[in-house]
Amino acid sequence: MKVTVDQDKCASSGNCVMNAVEIFDQRDDDGVVVLLNENPPPEQADDARKAAAGCPALAIHIEE
Repeated sequence: MKVTVDQDKCASSGNCVMNAVEIFDQRDDDGVVVLLNENPPPEQADDARKAAAGCPALAIHIEE
């Protein structure tokens, strides 16, 4: 699995962090998504998928 984010699309909702804190963070100044791990281990794959599905701006992309 490979995870990518489009920071220009990010709406700073924080849904990604709520679903996958080990994969995503947010910038302190504006809340824009920060990708911590673009290749999460298999045990974090479901969390990554939940984060992508819950992103209101569709800024998270997953390549299986």
